[in-house]
Amino acid sequence: MSQTFHAIGRRKSAVCRVYLTSGTGAINVNGVDDKDYFGRQGLSIIMRQPFEVTQTQGQFDVMVNAKGGGITGQAEAIRHGISRALMLHDPELRGPLKKAGFLTRDARIKERKKYGLRGARRRFQFSKR
Repeated sequence: MSQTFHAIGRRKSAVCRVYLTSGTGAINVNGVDDKDYFGRQGLSIIMRQPFEVTQTQGQFDVMVNAKGGGITGQAEAIRHGISRALMLHDPELRGPLKKAGFLTRDARIKERKKYGLRGARRRFQFSKR
């Protein structure tokens, strides 16, 4: 029986639950193959980066439940979750994953709109007269 490793990845407002089981390297996002879900090849490459860094390509099947945010935020949240799950599988992988920056939660989020302004920082046009 293969063991399943579960981790949560976050980026902006996207939250992804990642389930890692030993397998052939298939990534399934919300019941759809990752290439069909994202459409752009670059986002699939972003998601697979933790496997390349740790040289574990094709060893795990990934099942992802993603919600919130846009597709780029979800792809980066999946990368974060896969990295955390790989670390649960083998704590020795922490070094290369941390060096690549995949274990750090990217805290940058949208800044709120302030009162008296048009946006977060954008002001209304100023005229002396």
